[in-house]
This record gives sequence, structure tokens and C-alpha cells, in this order.
Amino acid sequence: MIYSSPASNQIHSVTNFQKLIATPYSGEINAICWTRELTGDFAEIVDKIALKENIVAIEQEELRALELSEQGQLAREVLLHDWELLKAHGASPTLNIIRHYDRDDSYPFFPTDVYSFHVDRSPIPTDTFLCTYYGEPSDILPNAQSEKKVLIPEIRAELKKLYGGAEEGFEAFLSENFFDLHYQAKPDARPISLGLGHLWRLAVDHPESQVLPCVHRAPMEKPGQARLLMIC
Repeated sequence: MIYSSPASNQIHSVTNFQKLIATPYSGEINAICWTRELTGDFAEIVDKIALKENIVAIEQEELRALELSEQGQLAREVLLHDWELLKAHGASPTLNIIRHYDRDDSYPFFPTDVYSFHVDRSPIPTDTFLCTYYGEPSDILPNAQSEKKVLIPEIRAELKKLYGGAEEGFEAFLSENFFDLHYQAKPDARPISLGLGHLWRLAVDHPESQVLPCVHRAPMEKPGQARLLMIC
């Protein structure tokens, strides 16, 4: 099992890609998971790529050119297959090896990097797809166990000091600087790990959405262990 919590009623599991993309969000459900047990050595692929930066995007041609063991080849086949499934669906997947993301220290009381619980926003209907194949997996936070940071009185007061303008422009300021996308876990919150190998579809904040957007975050990486992540 990748999750076990009363809050997991926001998650719906499916058994193939077609069901992943075709199953509608409804009610509290804003995360769809294609639950899988993958075969192959994904660590070998990570080890074969020279990391000159903290985040490296792997192109299909580079992936195909790697000399791999039999288990490494199995892992590569999974990656290429997922890539093609997502592209055929109209998505633009990126395969990344991640040492760590940049941290945001612009506002010490309000980091806006991906390690903070947040939702994704789009002006058009879309979804976020992601799968961690190796390394620490991402987390989601049940909406009922989270609160929008800009609505927390002490944080809102600090943001108003930072803004320093007329009241009617404050909400636009929050949106333009992405403050309104970030959430804080309630004291009794239980984040849900997305696990390894499962392909997820998460609800995004867009004008036609019928459900709440899915609150999620990147994990803190283990020292010396990069992540292999496909996302779009």
C-alpha cells in the first residue's frame, strides 16, 4: 500500500494508463494513481548520467544511448514507454535527475519553493502528472489537513507589510507572486507519500475545475541520493 489514512478518500487507484487519464475527479477525489510495481534498475540510469548541475533533464536520445545492464535496460524501457504514453496524451513530459531544487529565501517567513506544500495553477484545463522512479518520492497533503497560508492572520499581516500598497491591489499582489498557491499543514496533518513507480495525475487549479486542487510538495532529498522523476 502507498497510503493508509481516512484522508485517502481523496485518492482513486486505477490499473492502467487509459483509466488514469479517463477517470474524472469528483467530490473529494483530486488525485488519481496508476498503482504499479516496476521492474528494472533505475539507480543504474541515475549513476550513468553525469550531473553537472543540481537538476539535469535527460533527453530520449541520451537515454537510448546509455550502455546498460539487463536490469538497466528494463528500467529504460519503462521510462520510454511512460514518456510515449504521456506524449500521446498531449502532455510534455520531462525526465529529471534531481540532486536538489533551489531554495527560496527571498521571504524568510514565506518560502515559495517546491519544498513548500503548494498547488499548481493553469489558465486552461490541465493536470499534473508525475512519477518518482528512484530516490525520495513526493508527498500530497489532504485538503482538509491544510490551510492556505495567505489566510493565516499572522502570515497575512506580514504579507501586507511586504506589499505596502492600496488594499484593492493586495489580492493581485498575492497571485502575481504565487503566495496564494502555498499551504501550511495543520498540526495533526498526515502527508501521504506518492511512493515509487506509481504514475499520478493531480488536479490543478484552473477556471473549469470541479474539485479542489491537489496540495503537494517535493521531498527533502537524502544526502548523496538523487531523484529520478518524470513530470509534466
